[in-house]
Amino acid sequence: MSSQLGVSDQKIIALPNYASSELYIEAERVALEFADSMSITGRDVSDDLFARLRKFYDDDALVELTATIAWENSSSKFNHALRVPSQQLWKQR
Repeated sequence: MSSQLGVSDQKIIALPNYASSELYIEAERVALEFADSMSITGRDVSDDLFARLRKFYDDDALVELTATIAWENSSSKFNHALRVPSQQLWKQR
């Protein structure tokens, strides 16, 4: 789906290395770090990370970003518990 929205395949492939990839701008890196901090068990959103988010995103954008990450986490847990397989929305070519 991301490739249909204009995200290059190279950028999608580089996602696991977003923190060091030159394909991502700083606003994207901090948003992805936020997603990791919300999603990875045992991690938390630090005050420093939240301050860096505020450099790029206003209150409305932060609420939307947080809600989207939370929704995806919930959906993933729900699907996993019910053994719903991946829909394979993106396949590497």
